[in-house]
Amino acid sequence: MSYQIKKLDKSQYQLDFTVDAETFAKACDAAYEKTKHQYAIAGFRKGHVPKKVIEGVYGKEVFYQDAMDIVINDEYYEALTKEESLEVVAQPALTAMDYTKDGGATFTIVVTVKPEVKVKDYKGLTIPKIITKISDQQVDDEVKKTLQQQARIIDKDDAAEKGDTVNIDFAGSVDGVPFEGGTAQGYDLELGSGTFIPGFEEQLVGTKAGDEKDVKVTFPENYHAENLKGKEAVFACKVNKVSTKELPALDDEFAKTVSEFDTLAEYKASVKKTLEDNAEKYAERAYEDALVDAIVEKNEIEVPEAMVEQEAESMVQEFAYRLQMQGMKLQDYLNYLNLTEDKLKEEYKEQAEKSVKVRLVMEAIVKAEKMEVLQEEIDEKINKAAEEAHMSAEEFKKTVQREQIDYLVNQILSNKLIAFLKENNTANVSYEKIPPVKPIGKEEAKPAAKKKAPAKKAEPKAEAEKEEAPVKKPAAKKTTTKKAAPKKDEE
Repeated sequence: MSYQIKKLDKSQYQLDFTVDAETFAKACDAAYEKTKHQYAIAGFRKGHVPKKVIEGVYGKEVFYQDAMDIVINDEYYEALTKEESLEVVAQPALTAMDYTKDGGATFTIVVTVKPEVKVKDYKGLTIPKIITKISDQQVDDEVKKTLQQQARIIDKDDAAEKGDTVNIDFAGSVDGVPFEGGTAQGYDLELGSGTFIPGFEEQLVGTKAGDEKDVKVTFPENYHAENLKGKEAVFACKVNKVSTKELPALDDEFAKTVSEFDTLAEYKASVKKTLEDNAEKYAERAYEDALVDAIVEKNEIEVPEAMVEQEAESMVQEFAYRLQMQGMKLQDYLNYLNLTEDKLKEEYKEQAEKSVKVRLVMEAIVKAEKMEVLQEEIDEKINKAAEEAHMSAEEFKKTVQREQIDYLVNQILSNKLIAFLKENNTANVSYEKIPPVKPIGKEEAKPAAKKKAPAKKAEPKAEAEKEEAPVKKPAAKKTTTKKAAPKKDEE
């Protein structure tokens, strides 16, 4: 085997291969052994037709395409073994292929490799860390949420008010013609919740059980259904019943019911402490993100399009999995929003590019600082997991897959990296009133679709950004070429 490497633009390399006649002849023999069972020729049992006979019937080139598949994969992987510096990150592309007069062959493969990142300015930064100062109003709001959860639902004969729930049957129509999805029976609607399109719920305020009312509304211009955008509609509604919430008294007895405390004052103090702890943890996560973002901004990185494409595809698959966990198919979700999967992937591109940049910068810092994961650190994680699973460490190790070990290594390395960055940079801490306190943990975001999903559907969410950790070198994917199938006799 012989080949030449040429550096192209944007983290790509071109590999030009020359295959001698002897190597190609052996590949043709291998192709014959692989495909001989496909040929039926009179006078021979199927699978036992000599190679020369098949070539005589179909031409000497009959095995060339399969032989090239064998040669390309063998030669390509051998070259990757020798060229360890070429860390291929995308499917290689076969850009040229030909046969030589002496019985050999030539072919060209273009590969995309991980760009070399020489990271700088990742120490000595002063990054703001803003911690929410919890107000009495935030505490009261949190207590009121718990109070609402303890409410009794009772039917009422009086007129429905904002905050009440009406159980209704409704049938919608546009110009007297019913439309799909516009009819339901026994639907519980909390007035003022904003569940239905603007103007709908307000018109049911003042109704009583047994009332019938035509609710007239106009669908928003950005409504998900193309046939209803901007259209005036009439919903014939029947109110089956009206119910309201009866809240318990906000006193010491309430505190005893919902907590371990004897007084309302103690309970409120506990709620405030929880909110402050949450604010601190959220601020810490936000600081870590801001620190990483600042480092990425200080380093110019040429991200190969292939890496962005793969990351966006991964994000779509992750989103589809989350939908599945909520009992919804990706295609159904896309139909609601009048999107295609390609369009959804396109909307993830900016997020995917940022994710790749973060990963490349973090890996470069790990390499520059010579960070490693020790075996005892892995063992410590495994022992802890075994304890949680109520198993011995030895028993647990027998159940662990290679991917799980890789995940542990990445997790340990990622934690080391974040700790290192914090030690070598300064948090400029300030306390501000920024209600409400955001939830702790990984931030979630919807894909950048401009249209809303229909009412009654819980709009699924996708991770805004995966936790970044140095990752293993991906395995090179198998190269294949499109085959021109030889003509074969029917059995």
